[in-house]
Amino acid sequence: MKVLAWGRRLTATAAAQAGAEYRDLDDLLQLSDIVSIHATLSEDTRGLIGGKRLALMKPTSYLVNTARGPIVDEIALCAALETRQLAGAGLDVFSEEPLPREHPFRKLENVVLTPHLGWPTDEMYSQFADAAADVLLAYAEVEKFPRFVAAH
Repeated sequence: MKVLAWGRRLTATAAAQAGAEYRDLDDLLQLSDIVSIHATLSEDTRGLIGGKRLALMKPTSYLVNTARGPIVDEIALCAALETRQLAGAGLDVFSEEPLPREHPFRKLENVVLTPHLGWPTDEMYSQFADAAADVLLAYAEVEKFPRFVAAH
């Protein structure tokens, strides 16, 4: 797979070191079969992918957003999906969470929706479980040896 990358602070050198080719965002959207969003939400990224940028994408392409809902203009994305301007989307995040029952995304057959839990890998779940266990064990130790905690 050829990986293209864009980021406000990403350089061509850093992209190449990660095995990707740096492109400006509009070129990336025009060339990609799958666009996966991995950005933090800020005033700069809110609405970053709107109607004009969605129109750059191929009708055979897919948009995946596991970052933050408001990065993508949901109204524009619904329109692009309804008219098959895009082949489909995979969405794990939304402007309003949980996604309202009457939201248009729920009526589209070319969308896969997950309830803001699609991003972690099995390794991340293992790390979460280990961290939770560490906290519980630390709490149990405090209950057993309260003087030790008070002294530190």
